[in-house]
Amino acid sequence: MSDAADRLRLARTEGVGPITYRRLLARFGDATAAIAALPEIARAAGRRATLPVPNRHSAERELEAVAKLGGQMLFLGAPGYPPLLATLDDPPPALAVMGDPTLASRRAVGIVGSRNASANGRRIAEILAAGLADAGFVVISGLARGIDTSAHVGALGRGATIACIAGGIDTFYPPENAALQRRIGSEGAVFAELPPGVAAQARHFPRRNRVIAGLSLGVVVVEAALKSGSLITARLAAEANREVFAVPGSPLDERCRGTNGLLRDGAHLTETAEDVIALLSGGLAQAPLYEATNGFAEPVPAAELPPGAHAAALQTIVNLLGPAPTAVDDLIRRCQLPASVVMSVLLDLEIAGRIETLSGHRIALLATWGG
Repeated sequence: MSDAADRLRLARTEGVGPITYRRLLARFGDATAAIAALPEIARAAGRRATLPVPNRHSAERELEAVAKLGGQMLFLGAPGYPPLLATLDDPPPALAVMGDPTLASRRAVGIVGSRNASANGRRIAEILAAGLADAGFVVISGLARGIDTSAHVGALGRGATIACIAGGIDTFYPPENAALQRRIGSEGAVFAELPPGVAAQARHFPRRNRVIAGLSLGVVVVEAALKSGSLITARLAAEANREVFAVPGSPLDERCRGTNGLLRDGAHLTETAEDVIALLSGGLAQAPLYEATNGFAEPVPAAELPPGAHAAALQTIVNLLGPAPTAVDDLIRRCQLPASVVMSVLLDLEIAGRIETLSGHRIALLATWGG
């Protein structure tokens, strides 16, 4: 349990997000060494306050809580972690799973859509899920009301389904889906990024959505209003080079404006499961997406600079940053430092709470930080 506990401690440390977690393990080799190095890294980058790292007892307590529920923890870079999810820029460092975690290594399709779905929308989602399950695909959704629920129901009994939830593995949201969640945990799998006991909140759902997108070869959207969470899932899928599918709907129905917009933007028009199967069958489930991976595609070696030169490089980089996002590639060109040095300094700055890492390999200087 020692290695698992330290991985969990690192994942739960303030300032260590998914990208930083991966880079720390790439630099130091294991979580124990990374944790030992954190205080000095934060101090060198200008953090004056103590960096709070969870103690071993709290991590072991969380691991035991998951085990008592009948689940298990999966860690990025360790055996059993979903290989396709590991290809994201920001895969979850730790995931609690109820059920069969190996389902996440099979060909999978996400189905998402409106919570306030029409009867026809729910029926379409159920039919699509059943057809995909019959073809051997795992159906993934978010266990929300409406389309998500119908997708899970359509796949159950015909194949496998994975529910990605926004709270802890032992929480039920919405409450009326508690029995469905338990059934999926028994016949399929339930994935949760947050610790047990944490209730689902609005700010958690985008994180849940990226797990749906990351586990899927493609995402099908069935009814989605403009600015809905389902469109966030579709965007995340596109950014991760997954296929995006959309079911067309009436322009008079607000619930279809988002899906029709996706079609205008190039999503694949979808009326039947065969529309999805035809595009995703064949070689897509093979390498490179499903090759075994340790999740560390971008190693970040420690900058080979003396302390004074490292401090100078840090100041140069900070001076080039501001609150507006900056692409890392642009920063490297502008500061004229080796890429390995820049990446090492950025890792230090993020641990110190001085910068924020954003999607699309961008960073931004934080106006206030834990100094």
